[in-house]
Amino acid sequence: MTRVKRGYIARRRRTKIRLFASTFIGAHSRLTRTATQQKMRALVSSHRDRDRQKRDFRRLWITRINAAVRENGVFRSYSRLIHNLYKKQLLLNRKILAQIAISNKNCLYMISNKIIK
Repeated sequence: MTRVKRGYIARRRRTKIRLFASTFIGAHSRLTRTATQQKMRALVSSHRDRDRQKRDFRRLWITRINAAVRENGVFRSYSRLIHNLYKKQLLLNRKILAQIAISNKNCLYMISNKIIK
């Protein structure tokens, strides 16, 4: 019986895993089995944390807006500002409001005065 030479498919798969895990520390970058496990774990973490990142940024924006609104004194709280924004149909999202609150407090004051009138 003639000798069968193995193909390159398995080697190509392992090379791909090694390239992905090349920045990992120790055996996680050298051994194929642990590199595969760490790759799966890294992909799970990145998928989970994409949603968590959106949550965290929304919380940060709300905190910044609330601090600026309470300092401003026109509205007593963030929730009242957002409620009145929706009532007046001024569609500004929280990210933009937070940037305005940090960079230009006078503009936030003008927006809140426009809501009141």
